[in-house]
Amino acid sequence: MANYIRFDWAMKRLLRNKANFSVLEGLLTTLLGENITIRDLLESESNQEEEFDKYNRVDMLAVNSRGELILIEVQNNNEYAYFQRMLFGTSKLVTQYINRGESYEKVRKVYSVNIVYFSLGHGKDFVYHGKTEFRGIHENDLLELTPFQRQTFNVDEVSQLYPEYYILKVNDFNKVAKTPLEEWIYYLNTGNISDTAHAPGLAEVRERLKVDNMTQGERDAYYRHLDNIVILRDNIYTERAEGREEGRAEGRAEGRAEGRAEGRNSIAKLMDKLLEENGSNKEHILFVTLYLSDAANFDGMNAEWDTWLPEGKRPARACIVTGMAVPGILLEVVVTAAKK
Repeated sequence: MANYIRFDWAMKRLLRNKANFSVLEGLLTTLLGENITIRDLLESESNQEEEFDKYNRVDMLAVNSRGELILIEVQNNNEYAYFQRMLFGTSKLVTQYINRGESYEKVRKVYSVNIVYFSLGHGKDFVYHGKTEFRGIHENDLLELTPFQRQTFNVDEVSQLYPEYYILKVNDFNKVAKTPLEEWIYYLNTGNISDTAHAPGLAEVRERLKVDNMTQGERDAYYRHLDNIVILRDNIYTERAEGREEGRAEGRAEGRAEGRAEGRNSIAKLMDKLLEENGSNKEHILFVTLYLSDAANFDGMNAEWDTWLPEGKRPARACIVTGMAVPGILLEVVVTAAKK
């Protein structure tokens, strides 16, 4: 099985050539379920200047034969706000490709195709499709276009007027490719194509995207690109591991603090329980004597006292700092209360 050039590198260096549009057309035809012909490639933010983006992200903006915009983006590493990034990208295109003063019916249809090499969101599938629909709150009916709108806009459904999103979580694909879309996902994931694969565009990948077909200079640059991706991922994984360890250390400290807080809370609950078992409650307390083992705990004890007994319902009390008969005991409480 031959080894083929990674798709993100091909997008940067090879697929912008009109002679290679058939590779992109094959992917889009397979994904969208209709024959896609790319008319042109427009300028996008593909060639990022930041070092991180140079290896992490690549995008391409295509126009199909119907004048619709297709934004194809490859993202190598995690971006927690990637859903919002998708929204921003499509919104920007909607406003960018309509002239001021033009009718809203001139708004261009936008497809956002996102090939991600990280775990985006939480789900079981490896390909997701998002579109906009309007459903009745009471009847749950789907809001549809009028016959005039269908004829004017040349679409059948309201959702066809709005941006559509496709997410290909290629790292989540771990089975034998049986469908054309799965064959594409397999190539995007592994850089390989099975001998039996017949999805549109993969024949062109076999012909034009072989690593062996690259010049030595191209191959060297390509391997540096792969090395940089590995280094980038390693750095991110290391930062995450260190962050998790710091989080665990902080969590242990917070856990101890929470444990002390829960301990104080459990004392209040225990007192409520004992009072209830003896036919009383905290509203019938007449007098309380508090024995503290350490005066340094007075402020904390006092704050918990104010929390347990609201203002206006606090009984008389005495607080005595003294040694305890049993080491380790911080507080002893003696309550005198009336029956309910």
